[in-house]
Amino acid sequence: MRTKKVDIEAEILRRRDMRDAFTFTIDPADAKDFDDALSFTPLGDGLYQVGVHIADVSFFVEGESAVDQEAYRRGCTIYEVDRVTPMLPEELCNDLCSLRPNEDKLTMSVIFNMTADAKVVKYKICRTVIRSDVRLNYDEAQDILEGKVASGKLIEALKELNMMALVLRQRRLSAGALAIEKDEMRFRLDKNGHPTEIYFEHPTPAHHLIEEFMLLANKTVATAVGSVPFVYRVHDLPDKEKLRKVTLFQKKMKDRVRQEVIDILTIRAQAKAEYSTHNIGHYGLRFPYYTHFTSPIRRYPDLMVHRLVDYYILRGKKSHNPKAETEALEQACKHCSEMEIAAQEAERASVKLYQTIWMSDHQGEVFDGTISGVTEYGVYVELNESHCEGLVRIYELIPGEYMEYDEKNYRLISQDSGRTFTIGDPMRVQVVRVDVERSQIDFLPVR
Repeated sequence: MRTKKVDIEAEILRRRDMRDAFTFTIDPADAKDFDDALSFTPLGDGLYQVGVHIADVSFFVEGESAVDQEAYRRGCTIYEVDRVTPMLPEELCNDLCSLRPNEDKLTMSVIFNMTADAKVVKYKICRTVIRSDVRLNYDEAQDILEGKVASGKLIEALKELNMMALVLRQRRLSAGALAIEKDEMRFRLDKNGHPTEIYFEHPTPAHHLIEEFMLLANKTVATAVGSVPFVYRVHDLPDKEKLRKVTLFQKKMKDRVRQEVIDILTIRAQAKAEYSTHNIGHYGLRFPYYTHFTSPIRRYPDLMVHRLVDYYILRGKKSHNPKAETEALEQACKHCSEMEIAAQEAERASVKLYQTIWMSDHQGEVFDGTISGVTEYGVYVELNESHCEGLVRIYELIPGEYMEYDEKNYRLISQDSGRTFTIGDPMRVQVVRVDVERSQIDFLPVR
């Protein structure tokens, strides 16, 4: 499936030329495509020009083309442990739309003039051509922020941008934005694809730097377009009753339960973010207007947003039939939200499968863990080091004793001895059964 033929050299002449701006990418070490970049230029008088540059996928993928239809069908890229199922052909992901260093690339950009304390003085949304100077991974960027690497112009750019990102982040948190972070579980696989190690990547200031400027670009684009038929990323208010239970539980347990447990319960009380033409704001970020603009390589809604930005902002067009256009966009939003959920389920299933395969090599071994879930049929225990989760069945908690499920307080109570098993409690367990085909792990408590 081929993309349309384009005259890139002629297109460059029609765009804002940003090739002289100092530009870099920061991505995971194993990333194969680089779809966003930042540029940094001191303007004097305490002002800086910061460019958020996103691969201009919409230039290469025409609406209703075969490539576009297949991208829409998939909805997003799926990242499983041992494979990536891309939304777009490799020619786009790894070549035409990959912002590799020392190559001219076409981008859609939000260019900000900002003060040192992260106030946006003005901004411009436009099509650009960039030439990335440096490709960094997150560890390399973090080393620079920590002063471990001397790199001239790059040091100044990263340190100034990091200070702005800290301010942007603090503003969100002060407004009540959720700040729940989890380490990302990763697997090392041998040549046969068998997991040999589980390790974790923890978000660093380098991750936050990129995140904050992507959030700023997304928020700015959504605000700039306004209320015309548009694709928003929305997040509804949480379930009040679930949130009330979490708050009461937190007050009751206080220092007896880890913050990670409260975070898990808080996440479970949240509504799911989704795509919609009906803007209700984004509760988790505390943004009244928000969209997804920054990754059209791996999310179809971002590609839709790029086309809408081109239509409404770059070309100054107006909606001819708002009702019909909104209905068509809403149908696409619903489809993309459904495909996102399907992708997330596939990714979780992949992680669970590889956890199970890894645990199959450790049957009979004993580990320290924490109760991560309580149900009427037992408790789930998450191992402290590997974060693998397994089930201790209710009749194996205290053999011979009747257990009552107290849903309100996330616990099981023995009606004989009065002993309780509450979410957040430590539990030492032995791996007794591993069913790889069903991705199930069973534990026994070690007494």
